[in-house]
Amino acid sequence: MSNSNIRVRFAPSPTGPLHIGGVRTALYNYLFARKNGGKFILRIEDTDQNRFVPGAEQYIIDSFKWCGITFDEGVTIGGEYGPYTQSERKELYSEYAKRLIENGHGYYGFDTGEELNKVRKEYESQKKTFVYNAEERKRLRNSLTLSEEETNKLLEEGTPYVIRFKMPENDIVVMNDMIRGKVEVNTSVLDDKILFKSDGMPTYHLANIVDDHLMKISHVIRGEEWLPSLPLHVLLYEAFDWDKPEFAHLPLLLKPDGNGKLSKRDGDRLGFPVFPLEWTDPKTGSVSSGFREDGYFADAFVNMLAMLGWNPGDDRELFTIEELSKEFSIDRVGKSGAKFDLAKATWYNHQYLVKKDNAELAGLFMPIVVNEGVLVEIEYLEEAVSLVKDRVNFVHELWAQTDYFFKRPETYDPKAVKKRWKKESFDHISKLKIVLAEITEFSSSNVESIVKQWIEENEYGMGMVMNALRLIIVGALKGPHLFDIIDLIGQEETLERIDQGLHEIGRKE
Repeated sequence: MSNSNIRVRFAPSPTGPLHIGGVRTALYNYLFARKNGGKFILRIEDTDQNRFVPGAEQYIIDSFKWCGITFDEGVTIGGEYGPYTQSERKELYSEYAKRLIENGHGYYGFDTGEELNKVRKEYESQKKTFVYNAEERKRLRNSLTLSEEETNKLLEEGTPYVIRFKMPENDIVVMNDMIRGKVEVNTSVLDDKILFKSDGMPTYHLANIVDDHLMKISHVIRGEEWLPSLPLHVLLYEAFDWDKPEFAHLPLLLKPDGNGKLSKRDGDRLGFPVFPLEWTDPKTGSVSSGFREDGYFADAFVNMLAMLGWNPGDDRELFTIEELSKEFSIDRVGKSGAKFDLAKATWYNHQYLVKKDNAELAGLFMPIVVNEGVLVEIEYLEEAVSLVKDRVNFVHELWAQTDYFFKRPETYDPKAVKKRWKKESFDHISKLKIVLAEITEFSSSNVESIVKQWIEENEYGMGMVMNALRLIIVGALKGPHLFDIIDLIGQEETLERIDQGLHEIGRKE
């Protein structure tokens, strides 16, 4: 298949927020398309109107915009194979459902819900599970058991019906999965799925296959949960006498302990998001956290997701989305589920934060600083950020690491005072203040050189003096290189903080 014919799609249902498992599926489709010079399509599958949630479609679009995952065709973009929303295509599906009846691969089912419930209860009484399959259809009310006259009469009278797929009896369906290899299933274990209802709406299975065919989808890359549907989908392609796309079923995203599929409940319980963006349920008003709002960078989030199920074949872990587009291949996607690891997700965010330009970080940090009641020049903020960014994982953690750059200590850590403010500290720092006041070039390196020489000449303990000075300047034993802090806050502020600290902490008897 030539690259120009490679077409993949992501086709979510607007039934709620987009799970990160869905984002990863879309990402792998995107990367596959970009690697192979193909097209990537966004289609909205909204045939299940009962589960439709207002705002969900826009949420999906906004999520991909944040991630930097772009589409070549689809909703909001258009394209020659539109419309790309299934509810706008519903006139199409009736024709294909009836074609299956005409070629003997489908049939009308007239069973009412009450009739089917009665049969289910019979089975339950025998501790069995009822399945509408090749064996059971022979004794139920459908166009296979009714005469042609009876069937036509029911249709003319407007009797509600469904169109079911006529599953072959005791046949072997042979399928190939790009990740799992050859898969075989006996049709005797499969049921006759409903494909179309008399209200004019198709079910997922029919609409999905028809749309993929009409949109010339060459590769269907989707989650493992769709693997049980693969035999039906393959048989539908054969029933229509259409060329089948290639299929790839991605491994599940698992809970951190590896036991089962990752869910919103796991995120709530363990304190991390499972959605890309924050979501407010339009019915209940409940808010679910999002990676964006929790402080993750989009590029870090995408990098982290890409590595959950795929690897480059070596020990590299950091990739831009452009680099991923060049490296990605389906044959390096694993078969087994990938455990979500919060610590690893945090590690990725740290890597991207450290690499980011100080000006960009300062711009992101500025609203937090302003909210703390501090007005500061952006250049000053850039300097402060540059000194501490390797100590944080998120922008919102910067304030706790930089507050002393913007205001003098209001308190002094009592444990640090007890441990590090010695009997001699008051005198040492008082003398050091005189030395600092006389320095004309108040740069980090020059102040450090002069202070260290002064400590050595006076035979003071380096650690004792430096810990006491840090406590006075910062208010605690934290922060980056002390002389970098002094350099940034400046000589006048340094001297005033020493005065304040000597007064507040005083002498230790």
